[in-house]
Amino acid sequence: MSSTERPWTSSALVRLGAYAWGLLGIVGAATLIALVLGQLGVVTVPLILALFPAALLSPLAEGLKRWRVPPSLASLLTIVLFVGVVAGGVTLLAPQVAAEIPGLIEEVEAGIGQVEDLFEDGLLGFEPTITPGEALELAQEQAVEFLQQQGVTIATAVAEGVAGLLFGAVGLFFYLKDGRRMAVWIRDQLPTSARATVHDLGNASWNTIGQYFRGQLLVALVDAIFIGIGLAILGVPLVLPLAVLVFLGGLFPIIGAVASGAVAVLVALASQGVAIAIATLALVVAVQQLESNVLAPIVLGRSLALHPLAIIVALSAGGILFGVLGAFLAVPVAASTVRAVGVLRRRLGAPLGTDEEPATAGTIQPAK
Repeated sequence: MSSTERPWTSSALVRLGAYAWGLLGIVGAATLIALVLGQLGVVTVPLILALFPAALLSPLAEGLKRWRVPPSLASLLTIVLFVGVVAGGVTLLAPQVAAEIPGLIEEVEAGIGQVEDLFEDGLLGFEPTITPGEALELAQEQAVEFLQQQGVTIATAVAEGVAGLLFGAVGLFFYLKDGRRMAVWIRDQLPTSARATVHDLGNASWNTIGQYFRGQLLVALVDAIFIGIGLAILGVPLVLPLAVLVFLGGLFPIIGAVASGAVAVLVALASQGVAIAIATLALVVAVQQLESNVLAPIVLGRSLALHPLAIIVALSAGGILFGVLGAFLAVPVAASTVRAVGVLRRRLGAPLGTDEEPATAGTIQPAK
């Protein structure tokens, strides 16, 4: 090694060492924060989760404020309207859906039985090691066993859930009322050189989450309406619970659509036969293709587009780590992360490979 190379090598090693220590410091700080948040989970988790409905509802609250409604009243009216819409929908649909659930379960079991018959008759070309009925029974047994083992834990979780709901409601109110001021305060605690970048990252993430939830709710509703109408035309019974199931499944992209579509096909198979089941499958696929290729790009926009594999991985990881709620929040978190990375790369001057526009202003964002 020549003498001219030693200073460069020494400098490079020093930089690498500094980066390594910096990375260890970041990991250590993140671990410490995670431990503290875990101990205060009853308080911190609801406050974090309340950010998601706040992103969904912030345009309404901001609109009321622009109409000179006082911030406190605007936030309260927004929450009351949201709760009223949800409660009204549940009150309207829940009794009829609950009354038809036993019939839905019977039809699904009958459909599974017919699929087993197809396997046994060799009409599908192979014989599985475990039949769909056996898989369903095994899942039911495991669920019952889990609930029996977790009885005390579930009771504790219910109590914590009630407390968390209260904290979340309070957090939602203040996010809608004072979100902008909160974000500005957080920004002002950072070094001056980092404030503009954090401003853009906050805008991108916040707007992406809100846009995702508003768009996905609309997409799920359209799916449920079109598939429900199609099922009614085909003469498939239990249209209302199936449409509700399609709507709920639409909140979990890809996986939810496959699961709700499979249930609809099983009900059609049990009640109307193979021909209608095939027609139901064609209906579900057609609506999903219409959603993916026409509706979703218009409602959600290209900036929220994720590869199907990324969606499946995000849903699986969120479900494994945090259950149903984690799966529900996984995709918007992934989409906002991708959007934030794009903003960060643009800030650093790296080519993005996309013509994504900068995020527009939202409610909880640093002010310029």
